[in-house]
Amino acid sequence: MPIPFIVGGVALAAAALGAKKGYDGYQDKNLADEIIANAQQRYKDEKGRLDKINEEVSPVLEDLGKLELKIGLDFEKFDLLVEEIQQNSNFQKYGSTKVKIPKHQLNKIKDVAISATDYMKTVVGGGVTGAATGFAVYGGVMALGAASTGTPIAALSGAAAYNATMAAIGGGSLAAGGWGMAGGAMVLGGAVLAPVLAVAGIAYAIHGSKALENARDVRYKVDDAVDKMHKARNQLSKMQDYAHRIQFALEDIYEVFQSYFETLKLINEIIKQGDEEKINGISAEANRIIENGIACAAIMADLISTPLFKVKKDDKDVVVLGSDGNPQIQTDQDGMQILDKEGVESALAKADGTFVEFKKAQSV
Repeated sequence: MPIPFIVGGVALAAAALGAKKGYDGYQDKNLADEIIANAQQRYKDEKGRLDKINEEVSPVLEDLGKLELKIGLDFEKFDLLVEEIQQNSNFQKYGSTKVKIPKHQLNKIKDVAISATDYMKTVVGGGVTGAATGFAVYGGVMALGAASTGTPIAALSGAAAYNATMAAIGGGSLAAGGWGMAGGAMVLGGAVLAPVLAVAGIAYAIHGSKALENARDVRYKVDDAVDKMHKARNQLSKMQDYAHRIQFALEDIYEVFQSYFETLKLINEIIKQGDEEKINGISAEANRIIENGIACAAIMADLISTPLFKVKKDDKDVVVLGSDGNPQIQTDQDGMQILDKEGVESALAKADGTFVEFKKAQSV
């Protein structure tokens, strides 16, 4: 009789153990569901905040890019106008003074003009979406490349220009822990982050017996995604601030530059007419207008050609170029391109100070 009793006891123990495992499994499943729900909400909340700043900063960068491209194109027109006046035989014959143009100023202006005109021809002309944003982000790097190599950097082609608009977050491959194009597209192009939760959710559904383990894996991935989105928001917020400040500074100087530009157009018409007395009477004014226009252009060129991001340099302080001929940009441990806060702040302060001194000199 003892044997059936023992067998019955084992059966009861097994049933109890099975019930406990079932209860534990139920508890684990509930905990897994709670972890997933919490992760989903944190992901959704952070992505909503990132989408909001993205919606705010994209048009700001686009407006800045349009302004910089317009200024760059005007630089080329102004340069051609100055050349036309100086080479006019009437001006050479009847003009009384020589214009003084610092060569370093002229070179910087030409670098920006070349970058803008090349970019407009190959990118904007190709109908690339967000092309002006790309110039706002990368225009300084392109101009710097032209200055560093002594030759103009070729404008970005269609695909490369799209990549250029990804600069706020891109710069790190997915394998290296960065977001690469996916992250950049999310920030500046409006695309969404790779569906981390969807992928993790599939694993969770298939491997029900490992629900808690998979839920914790989802939480880890979401923590990583939320952390990167938070950093992306900070990056975009700072870029928005710089874009506003650069645009405001450029608009003030550009307004003065345009007045000189328009006056010089009128002077050119007088010179074309060939009236010796009139030309002799305006030659000094023409040279003053040219000098002042170039001075304003140089201040703007300095600001436009300052890269938003830190470029890589070798031990001799020479800019490192990639296989595409463009300067390489430094990235942090998350693969995000590093904003050159010191460089941009210095350029803004210099532009402000130089312009104030310029206006003082004109009022004397």
